[in-house]
Amino acid sequence: MSVSNPTLITFVIYIAAMVLIGLMAYRSTNNLSDYILGGRSLGSVVTALSAGASDMSGWLLMGLPGAIYMSGLSESWIAIGLIVGAYLNWLFVAGRLRVQTEHNGDALTLPDYFSSRFEDKSGLLRIISAVVILVFFTIYCASGIVAGARLFESTFGMSYETALWAGAAATIAYTFVGGFLAVSWTDTVQATLMIFALILTPIIVLLATGGIDTTFLAIEAKNPDNFNMLKNTSFIGIISLMGWGLGYFGQPHILARFMAADSVKSIAKARRISMTWMILCLAGTVAVGFFGIAYFSAHPEVAGPVNENHERVFIELAKLLFNPWIAGVLLSAILAAVMSTLSCQLLVCSSALTEDFYKTFLRKNASQVELVWVGRVMVLLVALIDRKSVV
Repeated sequence: MSVSNPTLITFVIYIAAMVLIGLMAYRSTNNLSDYILGGRSLGSVVTALSAGASDMSGWLLMGLPGAIYMSGLSESWIAIGLIVGAYLNWLFVAGRLRVQTEHNGDALTLPDYFSSRFEDKSGLLRIISAVVILVFFTIYCASGIVAGARLFESTFGMSYETALWAGAAATIAYTFVGGFLAVSWTDTVQATLMIFALILTPIIVLLATGGIDTTFLAIEAKNPDNFNMLKNTSFIGIISLMGWGLGYFGQPHILARFMAADSVKSIAKARRISMTWMILCLAGTVAVGFFGIAYFSAHPEVAGPVNENHERVFIELAKLLFNPWIAGVLLSAILAAVMSTLSCQLLVCSSALTEDFYKTFLRKNASQVELVWVGRVMVLLVALIDRKSVV
């Protein structure tokens, strides 16, 4: 691995920019509300893009394109379900949650809101909901750390042990320093990077394969069933795939973006921005995998890595069709997808530990400075547990 490698240089510049944003957010973080909810100050653009980026992990640029490449358009029901679920969540949950969390004791976390909303004097509801978040999101965070490690491992030839630190260190750093504002601001940059990659790549692949007609003929020649959205599916199977979108209604790291909006009035604009971003990203993702079928059937000599692991279709297309510097930017989009989700999940776990356990049961009169630093320590603690679990 050479230090003059354009992809490596691009990654380093991108990571440095994310850490710099974290340092900027540090200056705006004065109390626990700032650290775990941004002081409810997010505008519509940041709310929209942060909600989108926090949900779309490395699956957006690796998992879904790989599934489309392997099985055709029948795998796109997941994307359709996500779009429907996200829209319904924005429409029915976002505005109400923004209002209700502020009116019910200015709740900073979902367990805090449940406790106030249902007048839980025993604290049992708070404990149960916080434990559920911690258990499942700690596991979810571990998967994000592994995804980042695999990207560094395959791109730069690092050992897995080194790649674990390289992939997660920057995310942990800016989350630790800047809290919610750092996570939301970096999410916005990362969402921009992701949509750039997913609009540009399918266009260039389409041009490289000779245009729409030639591409579609090549895909049909490979397997006519690639166009069949009902291939190997049943009604129950389609509903099950689309059911993934229902996850939007209960994801704490997405719901936190709704709670952090500066006003309920900004939700409608945020919904339009977020849904436009999501539709374009998912359409680009499906197109990358679908057009990749035509490209690699026309160039079987370079199809080895993709045939061995179909989730590499986006990575290989970026390397083959673009200047190394542009390829570095496109591959950074995968890292952006991983980092945006991981940072949100780390902060959700930290928020539950700080607000719902430490402040509620251990130090009810703790100062705001103390709570902010406890929140930062909890980010490190969760990250350390995750790293130990994936070694």
